[in-house]
Amino acid sequence: MSFRKVNLTILVLAVVLFLLVLHHNFLGLSSLLRNEVSDSGIVGLQPIDFVPKAPQHAVDQRQEEIPVVIAASEDRLGGAIAAINSIQHNTHSNVIFYIVALNNTADHLRSWLNSDSLKSIRYKIVHFDTKLLEGKVKEDPDQVESMKPLTFARFYLPILVPSAKKAIYMDDDVIVQGDILALFNTPLKPGHAAAFSEDCDSASTKVVIRGAGNQYNYIGYLDYKKERIRKLSMKASTCSFNPGVFVANLTEWKRQNITNQLEKWMKLNVEEGLYSRSLAGSITTPPLLIVFYQQHSTIDPMWNVRHLGSSAGKRYSPQFIKAAKLLHWNGHFKPWGRTASYMDIWEKWYIPDPTGKFSLIRRYMEISNIK
Repeated sequence: MSFRKVNLTILVLAVVLFLLVLHHNFLGLSSLLRNEVSDSGIVGLQPIDFVPKAPQHAVDQRQEEIPVVIAASEDRLGGAIAAINSIQHNTHSNVIFYIVALNNTADHLRSWLNSDSLKSIRYKIVHFDTKLLEGKVKEDPDQVESMKPLTFARFYLPILVPSAKKAIYMDDDVIVQGDILALFNTPLKPGHAAAFSEDCDSASTKVVIRGAGNQYNYIGYLDYKKERIRKLSMKASTCSFNPGVFVANLTEWKRQNITNQLEKWMKLNVEEGLYSRSLAGSITTPPLLIVFYQQHSTIDPMWNVRHLGSSAGKRYSPQFIKAAKLLHWNGHFKPWGRTASYMDIWEKWYIPDPTGKFSLIRRYMEISNIK
């Protein structure tokens, strides 16, 4: 009888010991997971939020996933929200948004995306570590893009969307009026890692920047006085393209080490100053122009109707604006700002910030404040 009691005691102790070990391992795993979420990672791009099962509006989950990458900086967050909302409401496709942000924006963005109007959106917030740009970008107040690290997120697409074979990148100053599936299905030629809208296409008028020359060829972006640029044998008159909207073949992108190539030219520009300073000091477009010289496909021009932000006036007819698949306010005049063209179209897709941190700047508000 005592022998049975000893066995029972040993068994109980063994069970207790097993439960203690299991509990300890569980705590260790939880700690590890917490560290993985908070750690920015070696490459500097780390998911910090993921909503994989948000309720869908008549979306067939069997459809191919369409990854859409968009950068969301704190001072332009309303733009990203409007762009995302317009995409979601004009498609029945299985879209997932990869929203690239800095750490100080994540909570604000998450609270905005929890609004009732946006709850059907599937998204992943990805932290962008600015250490990635060390030695590749030199901050210069005269070059606005150098002060905005998220503008370079597009260079790192395979890391942002590691499991995808194809993805769409969009700037935050766009509104989508067509079905994003059509853009995603843009055919890319063999060996091409991306498809852009060229600046010489029929839909986008050639824009002349005051005192800066034409914004539609390579000489507007690259300094052809530099020997390194001349050695590339790229024609200065070659039509440039707009990198604010493009479709990427990520398999080909990785095969050609596009990200490494872009970083190479970023570093060389810091050392030698290879880019033209005439066109608003762009430092995002030039490396893309070099790497994709005569090696890119084209998207339908109606999927990047741009220059809406180049002036406060309306440059296109109402019929043309209505027919456009995507409207792009590239330029100084943003639709959330004081003065911009076609603001009424943009505001249709804007969702007010529930936290009140972001607000539209409007002339009538300034007038009422004066009164």
